[in-house]
Amino acid sequence: MASESHHKENLHNLQLEDEGQHRNPSEVKMSQIVLPCHANHCGELSIGQLLKWMDCTACLSAERHAGCPCVTASVDDIYFEHTIGVGQVVNIKAKVNRAFNSSMEVGIEVSCEDLYSGRHWRVCQAFATFVAKRTDANKVQLRQVVPCTHQEQVEHSLAAERRRMRLIHHDIMQDLLNNKTFQRSITEQNHTDEALPTERTRVESVELVLPPHANHQVNTFGGQIMAWMENVATIAASRLCNAHPTLRAIDMFHFRGPSQVGDRLVLKAIVNNTFKNSMEVGVCAEAYHRDEPLRHINSAFMTFEVLDEKGRPCPLPPIKPEPQGQRRYQEALARKKIRLDRKYIISCKQTEVPLSVPWDTSNQVYLSYNNVSALKMLAAKNNWDLCSKKNNVSLYTVEESQSLCFRVEFEMEIPAQRAFILLSDISRRHEWDQHYTLCKLLLRVDEDDFIYQVVTPSVSKGGQYQDFILLASRRPPCDSGDPYVIALRSVALPSHPPTEEFHRGEVVCAGFTIYEVSKSVSKISYYNQASPEVLPYISTDIAGLSSSFYSIFCACRQYLLDNIISTSAFTPSAL
Repeated sequence: MASESHHKENLHNLQLEDEGQHRNPSEVKMSQIVLPCHANHCGELSIGQLLKWMDCTACLSAERHAGCPCVTASVDDIYFEHTIGVGQVVNIKAKVNRAFNSSMEVGIEVSCEDLYSGRHWRVCQAFATFVAKRTDANKVQLRQVVPCTHQEQVEHSLAAERRRMRLIHHDIMQDLLNNKTFQRSITEQNHTDEALPTERTRVESVELVLPPHANHQVNTFGGQIMAWMENVATIAASRLCNAHPTLRAIDMFHFRGPSQVGDRLVLKAIVNNTFKNSMEVGVCAEAYHRDEPLRHINSAFMTFEVLDEKGRPCPLPPIKPEPQGQRRYQEALARKKIRLDRKYIISCKQTEVPLSVPWDTSNQVYLSYNNVSALKMLAAKNNWDLCSKKNNVSLYTVEESQSLCFRVEFEMEIPAQRAFILLSDISRRHEWDQHYTLCKLLLRVDEDDFIYQVVTPSVSKGGQYQDFILLASRRPPCDSGDPYVIALRSVALPSHPPTEEFHRGEVVCAGFTIYEVSKSVSKISYYNQASPEVLPYISTDIAGLSSSFYSIFCACRQYLLDNIISTSAFTPSAL
């Protein structure tokens, strides 16, 4: 099995060299020139029409991979960076990033092209989940996606984290609404006399599903439903501002059920809340057929802005919700906070996010995602240089403009799961790492995320000790072939601010990946994207895998061997 693993790695390296000629077999491209019939009265492409094209392209990609009909299950947040004018070309590319059992994640990239100037620019990126539906009674089992390029490897790895976040999206919302601090912030908001009643923005419209609105499965096209929802949402937003609003974002949403040709779709929209320069419009889609009761098909939450002649957002009037609209008003505030956390922590480039983002219960899911995804992206780099090798302990480095990344790797006889359990317990790291003087568990967030205070000695004699507040996020494999992951990054914990006793340091990205080479052999890799606070500890060792650096990982190997037969699981409790 070990030789098979090395063969796959060599094959993967050859594929990386040919990355320029590779094309994902599930990739589908669509190019559309924007005609007046696709545009609104401002001469801009209707977002509803764009959503139809995006959904169509993604569905074709999903079906190319699945080999059977597929339906849209959900779409993650979409942020529209630019509008598109009449005469410009929309280029849409979709490909399957990862397949699970019967569902798959499809990545969608939208760009715009000006045929006269030759300019290209990005419009938006989206991740949609599609579910395969066979016409027979057999259960669908999708074949796995084999990433062949560096970018595909990154997206394949991150898809598992995005799926995890989708599954707990509803719980995040409920936890925030139940948060007492958040409830107090809502109570403190006053409705002024100038506030507009939300009732004036209410819109209701009915659409008859005809054959042109359906896909080849005779179900209403998901993109068509999204287009109808965008239409009524735009009307509701226009009624509030008496101007033409611009759609900036659509929150993560799920299709709850299908509709077919002959159904009547009832679409309802209302402004839920306004936030100085933006507003949230809630849209609900329900279907019925003849005398049947209404079926809830979908709900979506869209953020609009009103732009002045220079393209700057205009201030919006506050709203006053009717008594039965208080829940929508409060939930809009919660979604805004979640949306900002998600965009701030996840969408920003790694170098743009402050290292120690303040941790709280409302953003902990996104900090955990960022923690794991940063380590996976670091591990997926394809320009690692082998610096030295000593007794099967290898040191690799990547020099970048602002940091030095290093990877220490070795194989040993220990089951991967057991190594994962032992290395997950950061409170025991001082047993093998001389740089960890103290590892104190501060908070158990959940079964996979923990916050520690780590104290390290000063590099210089008589210098001040450093401390770090670290979020440790661990992940077991999602599928066979995936590694066990233990990711570390700095966070700010309000209950433990910096003190005069220690100099507060920060960790950009660090952690372990553990691959199962065989049932009894593991390949363990330690990564660190060295920040200025960490670099002094390794700068004298990194050049040649010096004895002190090498001895740490020998001690790590001995620690694993000494504890290999223990059957206790890692279950720390909060102090």
